[in-house]
Amino acid sequence: MKKLIAVTASILAFSFPLAIFAMDHSGHAMEHKSTAAHEEVVDGVKATFNVQTMADAMKDMGMEMPKGVKETHHISVVFKDAKSGTALTEGTVTIKIQNPDKTTQVKELMGMHGHFGADFELSKNGKYGVMCKFQLKDGKTSQAKFWYTVKSAK
Repeated sequence: MKKLIAVTASILAFSFPLAIFAMDHSGHAMEHKSTAAHEEVVDGVKATFNVQTMADAMKDMGMEMPKGVKETHHISVVFKDAKSGTALTEGTVTIKIQNPDKTTQVKELMGMHGHFGADFELSKNGKYGVMCKFQLKDGKTSQAKFWYTVKSAK
């Protein structure tokens, strides 16, 4: 039951920005403190990955962290056409994380304002393998992989 509540709170927390972005926000800016964790071009698509702590992600949205959430990081990816720079916002995206202890987490990323994202538990120090499989509007399945190191897990 607690897991259901946490998942529901997480879904609501990350669906809230969709309503916010639909409103007029001229004069308002959302500060993103994350920097690109990885960037590469795959099959003519530029994929830019960002990794942010959940606390920072919630703060950027002007929200407080819900109690009981076990996920520690928000991973997002922005896809753009490598030649034109046009945002590619339609498709399906799945990320598989290989934890330092060799266990895995797999989640389908949700389409959000201009990017795809999901929350993961990166609670231990060490190297995490991030494997992303995506199929955008063109129907072609592609993948990108990189290592992400957590140095100060709480």
